[in-house]
Amino acid sequence: MTLQELRRGYERALERVVIALMVVLAAEVTAGVVFRYVGRALAWYDEVASILLAWLTFYGSALASVKRAHIGCPELIEQLSPPKRRAFDIVAQLLVIGFFALLLWVGLSILPILATDHLVSLPAVPMSFVQSVIPISAALILLAEVMHLATLLRSMPARSTGAALSDGLH
Repeated sequence: MTLQELRRGYERALERVVIALMVVLAAEVTAGVVFRYVGRALAWYDEVASILLAWLTFYGSALASVKRAHIGCPELIEQLSPPKRRAFDIVAQLLVIGFFALLLWVGLSILPILATDHLVSLPAVPMSFVQSVIPISAALILLAEVMHLATLLRSMPARSTGAALSDGLH
């Protein structure tokens, strides 16, 4: 299996996760509105909707990372010569990887601290489960960024095709 095939399969898996979260969030919000309308408001509706939205944001960020769809500033990078552009892209990629490695470590270190806390409206759900999205999404983003770094390192030092390596750079 090539790196490109692996990346495409990974992208499809993350798309399924994001779509599932969107469907669950839409269903939960719809149920909350319906129950509130009939006078039987769900006590857990607001808290769960907030958590689902946060999860959707984190997993959506992982998907955006795989798709190279985060905000970048390609106009500035394209002003550099191809060797400088490639060097900049690699350094920037290493910084992104370093940040998400740190986020993964911090995310994992807070989970034991949150193990005794629970949701207010659903006391059976531990906060460590809710906050597990931080290290999980950081690991998912790390995988995407490492795949992109491998692609950068395999590419030719200078590209003459006119396509900038910085396209989609974070």
